[in-house]
Amino acid sequence: MTSRVRWIDVDCADPYTMATFWAAVTGLRPDPDDRPGDEECALLSGPDMAGGGMLFQRVSEGKTVKNRIHLDLQPTDRTRDEEVERLLGLGATPVDDRRRPDGTGWVVLADPEGNEFCVERSVAEHSLTDG
Repeated sequence: MTSRVRWIDVDCADPYTMATFWAAVTGLRPDPDDRPGDEECALLSGPDMAGGGMLFQRVSEGKTVKNRIHLDLQPTDRTRDEEVERLLGLGATPVDDRRRPDGTGWVVLADPEGNEFCVERSVAEHSLTDG
């Protein structure tokens, strides 16, 4: 037997703002019952809470060190570089640019509370250099 990941939980100072940011990043559906000031806010991967998704929970401590776990994002309908520009427009900040001259590599960004995540090449871009 195995277990599936039901929720990706993120500790944060402002759950509603973080859920709004990550909803725009991932396309996951915000829980319609969530409001600014809530102690936790969810992004749903299915029609209800049973499907899981991402959960943002208010904590009093701020982020002080590098994440021990992070998300790697792969664009589905644009290039890596186009996705990086879109995410910067949503409020992400650049952390580290690991793109290489041959088109490989990734970009490390941070969400509005400083949690790092990576943006990889799209599947189409992989096929151009890996084939």
